[in-house]
Amino acid sequence: MIRFIIIIALFFGVLALAPALLDEPGYILISIGNSIFELTIYAAFFWIAAIAVTAFFIYKILRGGFKISFKAWNKVAFASKRRGIANFNKGLAAYMLEDYQNAEQLFSKSAEPAKRQQSAYLLAAASSAKQGLDANTNHYLDLLAQETVKFSKSDLASIIVKTKLLMNQARPDAYKKARELIDENHKLIGHDARLLSLEIDLCLIEKRYQTAVDYLTAARKEKSIADTVIQAWEQKAYSGAFTEIICQQDQSSLQEYWQAVPRKVKQREAVLFAYCHVLAENNITEPLTKLITPMLKKQPNDSFLKQLRSLPIKQSEPLIALVQKHLHKDSKNAQWLSCLGHLAVMSEQWSMAEKAFGSLVRLEANKDKKQYDKQDLQALAKALTEEGQHQAANEVWHKIVELS
Repeated sequence: MIRFIIIIALFFGVLALAPALLDEPGYILISIGNSIFELTIYAAFFWIAAIAVTAFFIYKILRGGFKISFKAWNKVAFASKRRGIANFNKGLAAYMLEDYQNAEQLFSKSAEPAKRQQSAYLLAAASSAKQGLDANTNHYLDLLAQETVKFSKSDLASIIVKTKLLMNQARPDAYKKARELIDENHKLIGHDARLLSLEIDLCLIEKRYQTAVDYLTAARKEKSIADTVIQAWEQKAYSGAFTEIICQQDQSSLQEYWQAVPRKVKQREAVLFAYCHVLAENNITEPLTKLITPMLKKQPNDSFLKQLRSLPIKQSEPLIALVQKHLHKDSKNAQWLSCLGHLAVMSEQWSMAEKAFGSLVRLEANKDKKQYDKQDLQALAKALTEEGQHQAANEVWHKIVELS
């Protein structure tokens, strides 16, 4: 704009000086080949200014025209991409609103135009999985795999989501694909807790218990994995490993394996009771009693006593004697009464079980909080039934229904 003002100013300046130059205008001769052009200085300035102004206007017109043309071309050329991005964003909104059917269609439609194939196919697979459409999920996962091949490195997040989607289908062929995917990216397991978690879950599904046990060492070091999750893994992994050894080998092999377990791991309740449960199921009484006795002599916590009553111990007389000693010191202790009742039921001492649970139930009259739970009442009902007290057993069952 400044240049335009300068040119106009020069033009009008020349016009203002023209009268002074008319008396002695001066001449300019221009020779081109055989032609000679004669101009006054005034005329030369005039035509130069006129040409400059005309050129400036032509430049502005052409530049504006190119801008308009480029915008129009850009609008036409990228219309499809803009629609794809809009559909992708709509798909995200539909997914967040749990409209998974619409989300699946929008993600599928937007993948190619928006140039977001990996994200769109992954989200489309997740949407179809929410609807339980395994065939659609696998289709999108296949498309995702085709896109992934184009890149030298796989995206870790995509691997994790794809593995989880396959495992959620809970079918042998899906588990097989999940295993192949994890094995292809095995080196990443030690660098990401999420992939490690999926590996352990898959090992437990595949009944590769010893492999799961080996991974638990790394899982315990991951602060992002909750202790409750690790306890559940420990219970399943060690129970499976102990059962495999006792079934495929013998009792001595099981005890050797237990001795090789690190002391700190043995002290974890999930591992301890997994071992005790296998011993109780196989009637290996002596090692089981030796393992539990030191703990019962002390004052175990409520969690320990509740897990103890779930063990199918058929010969529990030594343990019953220990519990009775505790009750001699405190006859109204709800935890020990419950423990005694369950041990008596497991050893089929029905009368003892009835008395223990009867005392436990009567504690309710003196305290606001119930001292028993549903499992206690079920054991009492079983003891009453075995003693032939069917009417009393029915009353207990009615009470159980009320608690449910």
